[in-house]
Amino acid sequence: MNLPHKAHVAIVDGEKFIVMRNSGQSLDPKLENAEKPNLSTTNYSAGVKHQDDVGRHLGSSDLEELAHGAAAAEWLNAKAVANEIDDLLVIADPKTLGEMRRHYHSELEKRLVGEIAKTMTGEPTDRIEKAIVSA
Repeated sequence: MNLPHKAHVAIVDGEKFIVMRNSGQSLDPKLENAEKPNLSTTNYSAGVKHQDDVGRHLGSSDLEELAHGAAAAEWLNAKAVANEIDDLLVIADPKTLGEMRRHYHSELEKRLVGEIAKTMTGEPTDRIEKAIVSA
């Protein structure tokens, strides 16, 4: 994947949210930490969609995780609307990424350079860079 210089990279799962920045070239990303946003998980709108008994009993519909994904999207939306993000790559586990997409603002969508549906939180930076290159 071609990741523009100075692009933001949001790495998200149901519990963690890290924002990094590409200080390298577009085909040779070098990520550095930008910030670790402190999110308030108040948007439980996914609860309307995930009210099935089977999902709750099997543990496949954790509303806290989905609310965290929604909060991450809302934080990114605010940064995009404020012109604090120009280019953005989102890396998230498939369930979180699906929830985040439901909350993307049109300004954020304009700034997306890509998405990777993979759990990468907790991975070393060099692995994340390799995942970006191979995507």
